[in-house]
Amino acid sequence: MPVNHGEVDDFGLPPGVRDQYLQGARDQLGTIAELAERLVTGGDDTDAIEALRRDAHRLRGSAGSFGFPQASIVAAELEMAAKRWLERPSNGGVENRGQETRAFVRRLAAALFTKQSAQPSAAPEPPEVATDVPEIIVVEDDDTLAELLTFGLEARGYRFVLYRNGREALDALRQLETRGHAPLLLLDVDLPALDGYSIFEALQQECPGKYRVVFTTVHGSETEQLRGLEAGALDYMVKPMSLRVALEKIRRWVGR
Repeated sequence: MPVNHGEVDDFGLPPGVRDQYLQGARDQLGTIAELAERLVTGGDDTDAIEALRRDAHRLRGSAGSFGFPQASIVAAELEMAAKRWLERPSNGGVENRGQETRAFVRRLAAALFTKQSAQPSAAPEPPEVATDVPEIIVVEDDDTLAELLTFGLEARGYRFVLYRNGREALDALRQLETRGHAPLLLLDVDLPALDGYSIFEALQQECPGKYRVVFTTVHGSETEQLRGLEAGALDYMVKPMSLRVALEKIRRWVGR
């Protein structure tokens, strides 16, 4: 649908332009999140730091122009941090750079994707449609992978919830009101209290179609993958997984 250049929104932009910008910013922030993971394992990775500086510089220059001034401020701080890291050795603080970058990513995600960041004034808000329904539900007991996945989801601005125990997850999934939506369920196979296959079977019997399920597991044999797919799962992700690949798959499954 063509943009009506005779109309502008509350930010002085043609309708839809800010939404288009946010789609690109979501991808850009996902790239920065991937660079953060590289710095978690290698704080002296100068290629990653230089890429981080460039991406932060681009975000700094664009965000304010599309009505996200706080994101520009945070991006400027990240750019300056990257410059410092390029100028000085880590002095043993390798992991700190990755954790610092993760913190910047979370601040940028909040500045770009929270409802408050998009409000130019205290004007009345239009009614929202099911914004409290999670787009993605993660059931994962591995602390490291849970942190990685939720960090990536937060960076992309997704609404998500995390459960670490199979029995607790099933109880919550039974009760969750999805309001006609079908959240993506990233379901670990090996869980404490109740395994992923048992959770899936219970959901299929009690509320078929309520969730779109993707199994995640270290068991990547053909037999295991076929077991999940033949049961009706959407797909199967084998651990260890690349954050970049996982986020791209999620983007395709969720549709944004």
